[in-house]
Amino acid sequence: MEKVLGFLKQLAENNNREWFNDNRKWYEESKEKVIFLTDVLINEIGEFDPAVRVLLPKDCVFRIFRDVRFSKDKRPYKTNFGSFICKGGRKSMNPGYYFHLEPGGCFVAGGIYMPPSPVLKSIRNYVANHGDELLDIINEPDFKKEFPEMFDDKLKLAPKGFAKDHEHIELLKYKSFIYSKTLGENVVTGDNYIKQLVKFYEQLYPLNVYLYEALAR
Repeated sequence: MEKVLGFLKQLAENNNREWFNDNRKWYEESKEKVIFLTDVLINEIGEFDPAVRVLLPKDCVFRIFRDVRFSKDKRPYKTNFGSFICKGGRKSMNPGYYFHLEPGGCFVAGGIYMPPSPVLKSIRNYVANHGDELLDIINEPDFKKEFPEMFDDKLKLAPKGFAKDHEHIELLKYKSFIYSKTLGENVVTGDNYIKQLVKFYEQLYPLNVYLYEALAR
């Protein structure tokens, strides 16, 4: 991972096609390391979440190439590697497990990020009737220690269809149901990186089970 972060640091300083083409071998080597890491994690997560066992790394790893067609930012490449391991792969919009590699911005996450309106409505309807179960998960001491707060992406007012005095109104305001934890580069480049990732994902597993139950209704 140290070599991967080294590539990303240089890419951030030279985000142009000429530099990228001159260093394509370095990119390919970095990409292969991310694919290998993803493959290992699929197998490890599959021990407690069988739904991901059939995935291939290519189903999970995000492309480094940016879509600049409708963006004012014309830099051609992302300056991070990311992989989202979930049933159906990264494009499925299912709950899952994410890792993000970026110099000064590495993190691990789990849950569901910015789901489309019908999916979000299903989750909110479930939370409205089973909010106590979610609170039990996110307030479990070991979970709370590593993931103290949900990603702060929420409405200021009650969502349409829910009373402003609903007992779980603060949970219902969220637009994403995801928890993340920042990781220092010393962790990412350390010998126990994979072991630590798997530990965090196992803690996030009950949250994903809850979200899958919400989507099944």
